[in-house]
This record gives sequence, structure tokens and C-alpha cells, in this order.
Amino acid sequence: MATLPVPEPQELSLSTRLNSYVANTRVGKRFKLAQRNTTFTTELRAGTATFLTMAYILAVNASILTDSGGTCSVSDCVPLCSDPNIPLSNCTGPTHRIIQPDNSCKFPPVNTGYSDCLEKTRKDLIVATVASSLIGCLIMGIFANLPLALAPGMGANAYFTYTVVGFHGSGNVTYKSALTAIFIEGLIFLFISAIGLRVKLAKLVPKPVRVSSSAGIGLFLAFIGLQNNEGIGLIGYSSSTLVTLGACPRSTRAALAPVITAANGTVSLLPGGSVSGDMMCLDHQMESPTFWLGVVGFVIIAYCLVKNIKGAMIYGTVFVTMISWFRNTAVTAFPNTPSGNSAYQYFKKVVDVHVIKTTAGALSFNGLSTGSFWEALITFLYVDILDTTGTLYSMARFAGFTDVNGDFEGQYFAFMSDAASIVVGSLLGTSPVAAFIESSTGIREGGRTGLTALTVAGYFFLAFFFTPLLASIPAWAVGPPLILVGVMMMRSVVDIEWADMRQAIPAFVTLILMPMTYSIAYGLIGGIGTFIVLHIWDWGESLLGVKKPKDNDLVNQSTNGNGSIV
Repeated sequence: MATLPVPEPQELSLSTRLNSYVANTRVGKRFKLAQRNTTFTTELRAGTATFLTMAYILAVNASILTDSGGTCSVSDCVPLCSDPNIPLSNCTGPTHRIIQPDNSCKFPPVNTGYSDCLEKTRKDLIVATVASSLIGCLIMGIFANLPLALAPGMGANAYFTYTVVGFHGSGNVTYKSALTAIFIEGLIFLFISAIGLRVKLAKLVPKPVRVSSSAGIGLFLAFIGLQNNEGIGLIGYSSSTLVTLGACPRSTRAALAPVITAANGTVSLLPGGSVSGDMMCLDHQMESPTFWLGVVGFVIIAYCLVKNIKGAMIYGTVFVTMISWFRNTAVTAFPNTPSGNSAYQYFKKVVDVHVIKTTAGALSFNGLSTGSFWEALITFLYVDILDTTGTLYSMARFAGFTDVNGDFEGQYFAFMSDAASIVVGSLLGTSPVAAFIESSTGIREGGRTGLTALTVAGYFFLAFFFTPLLASIPAWAVGPPLILVGVMMMRSVVDIEWADMRQAIPAFVTLILMPMTYSIAYGLIGGIGTFIVLHIWDWGESLLGVKKPKDNDLVNQSTNGNGSIV
């Protein structure tokens, strides 16, 4: 009798064999791949997704911090002729004179010497951003074993630049003294984390605020992704309603600046006032080609998420970015303008190794006696405690790491790495480093261990050499993943007790303030403050020993025993 052939077992795919091998190595056991139900390739993909959605920080953070002026000063300005069309060497005679630079040379029209200094500072700050992010991710991945990436935080960098130091150094604290404030604040933060006080402070945050913070951060991310400078540009500025429908072409956008009207009706720019990006649409709303390209990226990512296709965030971001790298198109990231041409020349370098020359070790302790210095230090400290702690707990909750008490494995080293990164960042010349809310993209891709953070660190290491490429990822390529991460983070609102107004109101205040104030910290402050106000009466009664009636007592007082109302 003929025997049927026995089918040979199908060979395992290369990725499956690789995952199986790594899971049984010391690396796999050290990072607990099996225990956390993840694989090596999943962690690599998650790290890639996280990096792609936060790569914009390389250019954005450097641009914001450069507005502070860095270490540039009036001494970097050069003498100019009273007639800008005449070279300095020919600036002679009774009709022309040489103008020696003063403090006004730092403001529009900015002196050419000062502009050159700012360009060098910007390159220094790109490298400082890369280095501080790399070190933070390494510490988080190795010691905390969590899929969280770190980088200089949005919001903190704006506060550092426009409030503390001021546009081109017009504030009350110098750039060097502000770095010192961050350095000291980081050491205090590190001490608080080391003794475990930060965990206790975090646990003081009321439950409705903790639960809603994750959704609030999601709204914050989506709001960022919908704007012009860091997203697809659907939301624009309105002088009457603050925000309105945007998405107009570059040619019909206008920049804004703070102005003052003199008694004679003359309108002039406020001293030290900063000019915004092109954020106001004059007309042609919804006609921006880059907006519609961003919509295509949104659809690609959304479709992949619906079909549960791995790597969704990567596909949409890379597609939009590569289309935007072609010149002479309506969606190019390099328009035919002086800034666009400069960006394209930098992009064509592909590889560029830049050494920090001015911002590293630029701390100065000369301003410690001023009130502005300590005001900045205290503000940085409480913002970091609330902002970064809230982000860490929200990301841990989003990843499913938290237990019934809100704790999660690796939280001690997570707090320590976060604080240590702030100290390192200040020594390199950048604003406070924090756990990035964009880490949620990697978590959504399945990242569950420190290998995700180490993958991000690896990309930051490559960024040392490929900064021109990474700094050329356009805002409309970053916007779609930010919006969709916001969608996914909204799921935590189902855990809010909406029927209890003492829980619902603080939760809603937290949710709405985070995007509307452009600050996670302010959202937490608003939520905590509202919670305290709504509960202070109950706490007072408890302290005074006032007995609260039980539910069944209320029933007995309001019925006659047979159920009818008295």
C-alpha cells in the first residue's frame, strides 16, 4: 500500500528565528522580552516609530533656543555704514558715517555679525539636542527598562527662551545664568528622585487628574499636530477667536508680532518682541498643498491602524517626507527662498559632523543674587515635577504597566534617568530634558522594554552624522502621527467617573487646559486646584468630626417606611 508523503514543517521566517534567538540570550532575559510579551524586532520597530515622530525636535528645539541669542552678544555685531548699499571700506565723506553697534543690533534688522553668531549657535544646539537626548534614552533603556524616549521638552524650551532669557537676550536672566538655574534645579530634582520623594509627590495627584492626564496629553499632541509650525496646518490664528480654520498656502500666510502704539499713532515693535512663524491665514483656507499631502499621510497611517498593520506610523511619515524632499514642487520642504535655499544646501550635505563650540559648559553663577534667577529656578522645578512626572505615569498607564496603586516596574530608575538628563542637558546648553509624549507612538507599535529606548538612542547617535536629513523632516509629515496618537490616548476617559461631579470637573479641567494653555503642567495645576476646592468642605467636616449621613439614613429620613416619600 502506498504511503502518503509526510509534509515537511514550514521553515520559520528569519525574523521569527531572530526573535527566538534573542529572547533566549542574556540580552533578551535582561530586558524581559518574554515576560513582557514582546519581541526583538517589535522593539526595533517601536523605537523607529518613536524616533520618527520626535525627530522634529532636532530642528524645532534648536530654532526656539536660538531665539534666546545663546551666548551671542553685542560684541558679535559688526560696524555698518549708514547707507547699507555702500561697503564699510568706502563709507567715508560728509554724507556717510560708520555706525558702531549697540544693543539695537540684536533686533530687526539684525546685524549681520549677530546673525552669523546665531547660525553657529543653532548648529551647536542641534548637536546639544542630539547628545542630551541620546544620553537620556541610554539611561532610561538600560536602567529603567522602559520604552520611553527623552529629549528637550516642548513648552519648557519656549519658557526658557521667551520668558526667562527673552528674545535675543532681552529678558531679566542671561542665557548662561538660565542654564545654571536648570543645572541647580536638575540636581534638586535628582535628589528628590533618589530619596523617593518624587514618587510620593506624584501620588498626591488626585485620581481623576491622574486618569485624565493621559487623555489630556493626547489632546495636546493632536493640537500640536493640527498647527502650522509643527503639524499639518489645519488650525490657524484668528484675531477675534484665537483659533480658526487654516490650511492656506505659504503665500497667503502672515507672521505676527507684538506691537505698541505711541501717543502720536506710530506703531512699532515692542523691544525684544519676537516675530511669530507664518500662522495667520489671509485667505484661501483649505487650499494648502502641504496640508493635503499631510492628509494623505494621515489616511495611510489611519488605514494601517484600522487593518492592524505594524509600522503604521513609519509608513505615513516616511512617505510624506520623501515626497517633500523634491524641489520645485508645491509641497517641497525647500522653497525658492533664502531660507529654503539655505536649508536645501544643508540637506545636500547628508553627512555633517559638527562640534559644539559655544553652548557646552556655558554656565555662569554670576546671577545667583537676583530674584529673577530664583524665580526661574523654582518655576523650572515645579514644571518639571508636574510635567515630566505626569508624562511618565501617563505613558506607563498607556503601556499597561501600572498596577492598582498606580505604580509601575522601573519607576525609580525612570525618575532618576529623567532627572539626570536635565543635569546633562544644562551642561550641553539646552533646556530641560523630559520623557517625550511621542513615546506613545512606539508603545502603540508594541514597544514594552528598554530596547525601544535604546533603539531611539541608536537613531540619535546616527543623527550626529545625518543631522541634515533628519532636520529636513517637514512639519506636515510629523502632524499625522501626532493626531492619531492623540486618538489612541483618549481611551483613558472611560475610566473617569463622569457621574460624580467632584471627579468629573477636575478631570475635565485637566483635559481642556493642557492643549489650551500649551502646557501639561498647567493642566495638572488646574485639575489639582479644582479638586482641592471641590473637596475642601468635606475635608473640613472630617477634621471637625462632623458625621456624614449614610445612604440608608438618607432613605429613612425621606420615606415613611413603606417606600412612599414623606
